[in-house]
Amino acid sequence: MKDCYDREIDYLRLSITDLCNYRCLYCMPPSGVDKKSHLNVCSYEEYIEYIKACTMLGIKKVRLTGGEPLIRKGVLEFVDKIKKNCDVETLSLTTNAFFLKDKLKVLKKSGLDRINISLDTLDEEKYRKLTRGGDLKVVKDAIDTSLDAGFENLKVNAVLMRGFNDTKKDLDLFIDYAKEKNITVRFIELMPIGFSRNNYSNFFVNADNLKALSDDLVYLNQDGVAQNYSIKNSKSGKIGFISSISHLFCGTCSRIRITCDGKIRVCLCSDISYDIRGLHGSELLEKIKHSILQKPKQHEFYLMNTGTVMSEIGG
Repeated sequence: MKDCYDREIDYLRLSITDLCNYRCLYCMPPSGVDKKSHLNVCSYEEYIEYIKACTMLGIKKVRLTGGEPLIRKGVLEFVDKIKKNCDVETLSLTTNAFFLKDKLKVLKKSGLDRINISLDTLDEEKYRKLTRGGDLKVVKDAIDTSLDAGFENLKVNAVLMRGFNDTKKDLDLFIDYAKEKNITVRFIELMPIGFSRNNYSNFFVNADNLKALSDDLVYLNQDGVAQNYSIKNSKSGKIGFISSISHLFCGTCSRIRITCDGKIRVCLCSDISYDIRGLHGSELLEKIKHSILQKPKQHEFYLMNTGTVMSEIGG
């Protein structure tokens, strides 16, 4: 399936909840988001139907997101059902890792292919402040356990924020961590969505400015939306930069999103959505096709409604 600009759409990000146990400064207000009623959130059976329809249209990769996806009951069984019933080449999970450690063996057995872990700073106090109460040790322990469980190509995602992770010391800590664990750490430019818009100009950091602080990074390749750099004297540790603001990469965007309440968003940075809840068979397929053909040429962050919250979109 291609959109109107000849981009092949093969990647679905599926949000299974908008709830999260953290209240990260750039994502949520201190009180969190209003909990949707049970009836307003799709069932796992509905998600399976959506995934099957999407794969019929060329979707090959599916990533489970939230909110925090592991906060939802039944997620382990859901992963197993996807792998057994849907023609998906790669099934991935993005998580803050708080609930991850005890679920890793089952996730691996069920066939989960990859894990991305959100970790914005390696400073314990900064992490606690940024997440409003998170415990860095829990996350680092989960990363170690993930590696021990055999999850390869593990990625750590760090949202760049001035005053939290934008100094040479911060970068060097992540470089050493990537080398030590043989993982990829990716720095993601802050986007002016939802709660982060309130103080966006105060917190935004151009990824190029951080990259320039180290002489140990050697350009490696472009992997999807990330520019990857190898690290001198490291066999497999890598650093990546996702520069959605300073370096527009919309021309190669291959993804769509489905929110936890059954709406397709063809661009992270648009308030326009297409409701597929209650649709089945050919009607569902046609609605997904129609949605993909409405995908804009490039993002328009600053036209978005300030009330949109990242956790409601699916990250």
